[in-house]
Amino acid sequence: MKILVAEDQSVSRHILVANLSKWGYEVTAVEDGTQAWEALCTAEGPQLAILDWLMPGMDGIEICRQMRQSPQTRPSYLILLTARKGQEDKILGLQSGADDYITKPFDRGELRARVQVGIRVLELQGALAQRVRELEDALSRVKTLQGLLPICSYCKKIRNDRNYWQQVEGYLSDHSEIQFSHGICPDCYGRYVQPELDLLQGRRNRP
Repeated sequence: MKILVAEDQSVSRHILVANLSKWGYEVTAVEDGTQAWEALCTAEGPQLAILDWLMPGMDGIEICRQMRQSPQTRPSYLILLTARKGQEDKILGLQSGADDYITKPFDRGELRARVQVGIRVLELQGALAQRVRELEDALSRVKTLQGLLPICSYCKKIRNDRNYWQQVEGYLSDHSEIQFSHGICPDCYGRYVQPELDLLQGRRNRP
């Protein structure tokens, strides 16, 4: 998991990077908000970011607001890091679009736990997005079976998209994930199969 650390204080930034790297994360560290924004906007940029509230360029609050207002092709999880401990500050940070809030000086255990929560949320969002794509793909395949289909009145073949006639099961197999197992309905059994059986039985009974 790639994690972005945006912190202008070198000591705090070093501690964050050292701990996150020790826990096995791939860390990108920047010193101001402008660099953080550019990193988050790249196609392969980090999805999880720890953002200092006050830093040169864009501050953490502004980055959160911009991220939530921008169309995103993938989910992101934003953690604000600040020395502000007031209840109003926490509310403002979360209302700006932050997913979580950590106060300085931070506890290593708490930091790790909150990062793990963020990763679980991102994984769930990713799985949900994949499921939505699968459902949309399935729906698009179903839609190809809707509409007027030319079918022969005698042999029941269907004219396909390339203007060729093919059996119904062949057409459905090409346009869906349906698999066929052939059988005989009661009507056809009585109309075709039973007379053949009776004929064979009659031949056997002849002297």
